[in-house]
Amino acid sequence: MTPRYGFNFQWMFVWRGSPPMPPDERALDFLGSYGFDFARVPTDYRFWIRDFDYLNPDETVFQFLDDYLAACRARGIHTCLNLHRAPGYCINRNDLERDNLWLDEVAQDGFVFQWETFARRYKGVSNAHLSFDLLNEPPDINQYGMTRQNHAAVIRRTVAAIRAIDPGREIVIDGLGGGSLAMPELADLDVVHSGRGYQPMPVSHYQASWWVGSKGLPEPVYPGTPWDGKKWDKRVLREHYQPWREVEAQGVQVHIGEFGCYNRTPNDVALRWFGDLFSLFKAFKWGYSMWNFVGPFGIVEHGRPGAKYENVQGYKVDRALLDLLLESRVSQEEEAE
Repeated sequence: MTPRYGFNFQWMFVWRGSPPMPPDERALDFLGSYGFDFARVPTDYRFWIRDFDYLNPDETVFQFLDDYLAACRARGIHTCLNLHRAPGYCINRNDLERDNLWLDEVAQDGFVFQWETFARRYKGVSNAHLSFDLLNEPPDINQYGMTRQNHAAVIRRTVAAIRAIDPGREIVIDGLGGGSLAMPELADLDVVHSGRGYQPMPVSHYQASWWVGSKGLPEPVYPGTPWDGKKWDKRVLREHYQPWREVEAQGVQVHIGEFGCYNRTPNDVALRWFGDLFSLFKAFKWGYSMWNFVGPFGIVEHGRPGAKYENVQGYKVDRALLDLLLESRVSQEEEAE
């Protein structure tokens, strides 16, 4: 399969009491004009569930999902529907959850039910247009009681439930440890394995207030930022992805579901890091979706110190970063080699 390339869009990302946003058709036009063909849509189940009543969704909210799918489909862009906040777990503010996805049957039943609902709603929609990314960034092993074993059990149950309704649906599973850890125990499941492009964290998350590890870090350099007992450069990045390559060798397709660099890192440092990251993704023939399009991790007005912007279709775009994105893609001809 030719790799897909695109961005994450936060149209239904965090429920704060208001309806979801409509699809950003202007942004999708931009994607289409540059040949990007992938839109990952992380969602928050609380848009359609109230008071943890997991089995009684307000299905009128799903019209927004229909609209996202239609807007992307009209431009030849694949929609990847993701539960960012799921019954019993979210990587951000997990304390808001009443239940535990890996320990509580009520959460597991609710999680499976959400995906059964989507499987029924979108049965028959081609995989060219839609995939299901089951759970955003499961935690570190043994955090919240999650182990490789009980996580695998939840994922296998959910995949089986979806396939009982829609046998051919393309399904994506995120790596453990916030998306970073490969899952050889699930290599036989015939699903896409989704990794991340955030390492080393002191480069990608410098001064990010929501990451506790950012406190007191010096301004990053690249190559050479020390992290996790290593000085990070392209060689170390390659080593970081070796477990993913080993799972891939078992017949698994790998996609990088998120990557990006927060806007406190100097732009020259970010671009050097991006250059190494993209060269590896291209060598591996992996697709990716950047977090995000507009915003502090994106390509539009991200605000990194030293960035130079160019007016492109009415957006102030980091042209150097856009060019790196375009150069890193694998063509159909290259994929066939």
